[in-house]
Amino acid sequence: MTAAQTALDVPAAPAAPASRTQTRSADVSPHTRDHRVDAMRGAALLMMCTDHIPQNILNRFTMRNLGFADAAEIFVLLAGYASWLAYGRGFAKRGVKETLRRLAKRCLQLYIAQTLMVIVCVVTIRSWRMWTPVPVDFLEPELAHGTHALWRVLWLDALPSNLNILPLYLVLLASFPLIYALMRISRLLALGLSGALWLLINFDPGINFPNWLDPDGWYFDPLAWQFLFVLGACGAVQASRHGGDLPAYRPLQLLCGGYLFFSCLQAFPWELWHLPVLRPFVMASPDKSVLAPLRLLDVMAIFYLVQSAQITRRWASAKWGQMLAMFGRHSLEVFTVGTVIDLYARLAFTSFGDSWILQILINVIGFFILYVLSRHLDAARQKKKAAAA
Repeated sequence: MTAAQTALDVPAAPAAPASRTQTRSADVSPHTRDHRVDAMRGAALLMMCTDHIPQNILNRFTMRNLGFADAAEIFVLLAGYASWLAYGRGFAKRGVKETLRRLAKRCLQLYIAQTLMVIVCVVTIRSWRMWTPVPVDFLEPELAHGTHALWRVLWLDALPSNLNILPLYLVLLASFPLIYALMRISRLLALGLSGALWLLINFDPGINFPNWLDPDGWYFDPLAWQFLFVLGACGAVQASRHGGDLPAYRPLQLLCGGYLFFSCLQAFPWELWHLPVLRPFVMASPDKSVLAPLRLLDVMAIFYLVQSAQITRRWASAKWGQMLAMFGRHSLEVFTVGTVIDLYARLAFTSFGDSWILQILINVIGFFILYVLSRHLDAARQKKKAAAA
């Protein structure tokens, strides 16, 4: 089984009380998969796919309409969580050299996926424009009128719209050895340094990676978003000491629930649904590029409630939870294919209108493609696992 396939294996509660030494060791305790993490990631992938199609009626029901954060925050948080389980434990289990090799292989896979998506998008949009108009916002003018800037895309010096989250993941994963080293010294040290950098970027959003296509830099500023990644990794360590669960503190659960209720009231698109506006405050939407504090609190509250409740563990093991988990187990493939589906859906809606028939057709076909892909990858994974047994 590859590191990508084991990335979401979460320790389960031991059958009998373990010693202090055993409790502190995530590598030697028996473990099974916690489907909550897979299911959350699968839900995030499907919501990102939906959110990237502005004309899609389904994006009215995704989490971006129910709070400050959206699926991107869930994706990055779980990337940090999964990275610790796949590679953080790997340094002690497989050795530094082998784990670094696996990390490099995964980074290469992310880069190849990003490159393929860019090429498919550029070729598709240029070809589509040969027979029908396509709005300029489908592709930056620098890429729409020549290939002279393509090398900048390949060097991640230019990030087109809707193709900017995998580069963020690539940078964060490449920095994981440094994060791991800091966490080995002290998790508080790692969190302190990471949080300080995040706070600095929130005070000065101009500090960012350069983006030739946008003077403001990367849409997802890695120097800010790394804090969410580190929080995910630290969360994996904490959960592994409690059988995959975060400690359930009732006052904290109530506080998180209350915050999410406020977040929902504040972010819900009341006007879109022609409902009375119930927002407690008049305020701008929290900045996504620098992972503004309100967005960070939102995603952390969701994660804590999910990982500290047994009902979510049971739901994730049920039929619908297992379906979402299936998507989550193959996140890179689902995201890559989903992004291409998004492109063709946007082109179809733009060229032929967004009638109900086309809405249903595109959503059904898109979901079916991702479902078949995930089923195929799951079957191949099980076959490989059985052969290795």
